Amino acid sequence: MTKRCAWLLCAAALPLSAGQAGAQTQILTTEGDGTDSARPAEEGAVPDVIVTARRRAESAQQVPAALSVVDGALLDRSYTINTQGLTTLIPSLNYSSANPRNTAFTIRGLGSSVVAVSQANDGLEPGVGVYIDQVYHARPATAAFDFADIERVEELRGPQGTLFGKNTTAGALNISSRAPTFTREGFAELSYGSYDTVQARGWVSGPISDAIAYRVSAVSTRRDGVLDNVRTGRAANTLGTQAVRGQLLVRPDDTIQMRIIADFTNFQAYCCTQVYLRTGTSLRAANRQFGGPSGLAAQFGYTPASTDPYDRKTDIDGPLGVDTNEGGVSAITDWNLGPATLTSVSAWRFWNWDAENDRDYTGIPVQLSQHIPSRQDQYSQELRLASNGDARLSYVVGLYGFRQRLTGRPISIYGPAAARYLIGTTTGTANTPVPANLLDGYGQDGRTDFRSTSYAAFGEANYRIVPRLTATLGLRYTQEDKDGYYATTVFGGPATTNAALISARLGVLRPQSYQAHDSDGSLSGRGNLAWQATDTTLAYASYARGFKSGGINMSGLPLDNANQPVLATAVVRPERNETYEIGLKNALFDRRLIVNIDGYYTKVRDFQATVVENSLTQTVQLRGYLSNIPQVTVKGVEADVTAVLLPGLSLRANAAYADGRYSDYPAGPCPLEVQTAATTRCSLTGRRLASLPRFAITAGLDYVRALGDGEIMLHVDTASRSGYNGDPSLSRFTYIRAYNLTNANIGYRFADGVEAIVWARNLLAADYIQNLTIQAGNSGLILGTPSDPRTIGGTIRFHL
Repeated sequence: MTKRCAWLLCAAALPLSAGQAGAQTQILTTEGDGTDSARPAEEGAVPDVIVTARRRAESAQQVPAALSVVDGALLDRSYTINTQGLTTLIPSLNYSSANPRNTAFTIRGLGSSVVAVSQANDGLEPGVGVYIDQVYHARPATAAFDFADIERVEELRGPQGTLFGKNTTAGALNISSRAPTFTREGFAELSYGSYDTVQARGWVSGPISDAIAYRVSAVSTRRDGVLDNVRTGRAANTLGTQAVRGQLLVRPDDTIQMRIIADFTNFQAYCCTQVYLRTGTSLRAANRQFGGPSGLAAQFGYTPASTDPYDRKTDIDGPLGVDTNEGGVSAITDWNLGPATLTSVSAWRFWNWDAENDRDYTGIPVQLSQHIPSRQDQYSQELRLASNGDARLSYVVGLYGFRQRLTGRPISIYGPAAARYLIGTTTGTANTPVPANLLDGYGQDGRTDFRSTSYAAFGEANYRIVPRLTATLGLRYTQEDKDGYYATTVFGGPATTNAALISARLGVLRPQSYQAHDSDGSLSGRGNLAWQATDTTLAYASYARGFKSGGINMSGLPLDNANQPVLATAVVRPERNETYEIGLKNALFDRRLIVNIDGYYTKVRDFQATVVENSLTQTVQLRGYLSNIPQVTVKGVEADVTAVLLPGLSLRANAAYADGRYSDYPAGPCPLEVQTAATTRCSLTGRRLASLPRFAITAGLDYVRALGDGEIMLHVDTASRSGYNGDPSLSRFTYIRAYNLTNANIGYRFADGVEAIVWARNLLAADYIQNLTIQAGNSGLILGTPSDPRTIGGTIRFHL
């Protein structure tokens, strides 16, 4: 017993020397020991996929909840090496990213969109929780990097607070990497394709001794840019990512094990910018709009590099580049106590970010530089106790602690064209002439410091009322405290004593300083009733009440008439989510056909979004801020079908229908087409939720057939999404059209296991917009990130 206690205490304390830490649970027979995520199936049957959605290893068909699972084999076949690629396989998951920092995930349209609730705002939390090897990643940007050697990805839809460490309202991505093995294995892969795409990845695993095993995984990706900067001759939006992960699995006896993981990922690239998409019109004066004979473009004699976004041309004249890295150390310890397993997950993670971008996105020297160097550190500790076996009563209970600190330095510098572009030729009631160089060299420098702590107790119990009917009840209480400090100063620009000119310049950038504190406690939970109607059919109904943490605006506040921050706008209240769900899971024809379907209704109160408040000051009218709107509702139906049609031929099809509405949004931002010089607020009540396609469908086909001494392999993936609005103002100019993306590969596996594959990404050369941005200042210029062009290449794989 003393030896076992020593192992457990060592694992829990290992990362805690750096501070507080975080955790999750695992039974010794689950993902921690490297078992596959799919059990072998009968010949011609769909494999039984094993998940840990309820913190124990069980068949996905036995989990009474809506979830999608992508196992490591499918990830490898589809060349899915990051979370962005998951959207081709999971229809209810949406990904948006203008750059790695501004990365956001939504599930069923809920979470945090890049524009509506920007993840560049350090004081806010995502609605979709991302867990990698049981560790919560507080910043979505840290989950946007390439990963290698993944065993399984689970998308869990709806509130997830009663079993996972951090509370989330929209759902969670539960990502598990392959664990070390006590049998030697290895894999190596080298790919080359269009745009000088080069990717190398691989892993090796095996025993060090009878009680210790290791695993080392790595991936490196580079690609030339896919956007042509006609001004500099340099291709933009390149890729350059390297990642490495090292693991040790220590198993001194059959009742205890410890898994230690260290990882580091780096991303450096000439990235990320957007191209001209279209020009919208407003009700502002003609000379304050981008287009037209007297518009801003004409005033500077400027013509975009191309007005067709699929020419993929830009002419930005400012610096561009991303230099970011992240990593950490975690220790997962499982101790089988007999009736239950005690699990400790301790972790420390960091994230460094720096990037520059030409935020006017044109060849006009409006803005010379903008970037926000940032550093995040997080510590987390979770303890869970999960019952073992198949008793009438099963349970998981846990404690969770989390702490993070995020510091930043917002920097922005304007150029010689900024005064005319942003202010005009005159200003004020007296029409004071504005010097052309009024903003040349004018800029902002600042410091931000955000700190948060979170503590929670949670648990979930399953009680088998009768042999085929099980009731579930889960509860969670969370206490969170957050503190934010924000301070900026302004500098540069020509000296002036003219009050009108000073006011005009301050209208572009103002110094401000404030501190804010938020403290909140919340009870959330869920109830579920599951009926195993037959050995192959499971029906369920559930209700869940979720909670997304409140936050602090860390990107500046509106100012009052005395040029002081309006502190009433500093704190964003928590979101409260209620989700009702029913579902049916079927395994038919000796598991040759899997059909799962679910329907849901979600109501979110105090939804975090952009608010325009007329009653405060005129400054607030001109600049919306992040706050809470009364209510959003989403309802929909989802279906997943997997079938083995013939020996060696399998088909997957997944569909999601969602109707999301701003059911109560009285003070939203106005669409561009109704904006005037005195823009106020617009009611968006009853309008469709931004960034949510009404229909999303994904499908895939795999075919393997013996040929000679080996096998020929064919793989196809396709994903279609209906059109949706890419901006919360719901302007007709920010609508993103429906699209389809198809990827495919064909290869041959030799008798010795070597594989030679030819692949195509975006096989049909589809042109579509991934995300869009309204240019700052609402000139009417709309920018977008076009789809990557068709890429063709080849891969050699070796199984060692």
